[in-house]
Amino acid sequence: MPEAGRPLRADARRNREMIIAAAEDLFFRDGANASLEEIARRAGVGSATLHRHFPTRKNLLETVYLDHVKELCDAAASLAAGGEPGEALIAWLRLVGARATVNNGLAVAMAAEDDGACGSIQSCHAMVAAAGTSLLKRAIDSGTVRRDVDIRDLLALVNALARADSGHGSASGDDNRLLMLALTGIMAAGETPG
Repeated sequence: MPEAGRPLRADARRNREMIIAAAEDLFFRDGANASLEEIARRAGVGSATLHRHFPTRKNLLETVYLDHVKELCDAAASLAAGGEPGEALIAWLRLVGARATVNNGLAVAMAAEDDGACGSIQSCHAMVAAAGTSLLKRAIDSGTVRRDVDIRDLLALVNALARADSGHGSASGDDNRLLMLALTGIMAAGETPG
């Protein structure tokens, strides 16, 4: 790992990015227990290089998980900046659903390897909830979404549906079919999810 405050050389930064990309793919395919050797092989680096950047599996899990959290928070901010509030919320919830299966597996694995300080998982959940709350508030204020909807309920719903639909998809090819059916229930009278 680089010394604090010291930037990585270009080749080391590239290796790190390749390791993270390979880990993301393999964590999605094989779960949080994906082979570190396969991750290194797919990234085109040796096992020693992987361990230099990520001394433990938990370090790699956390990095991928935190990247997903940042992606969800950035997407919420971008969607909140423009577009119809209800559509923005639905688009964000679809992204949350797409990440839910792999993120849940990473969070469970991180908690299992936790040394007693699970603050990073809790703070990540709080960041995602805060990002979603801003989108939900806009949708409620616009009259698109019912006033009694809470972000915790939406996130629990999306996560449950992602697990229920994991690997099944639908005949029409819409991998968010269950989510879209469920979101119909949060819409204000006369509105339909985008």
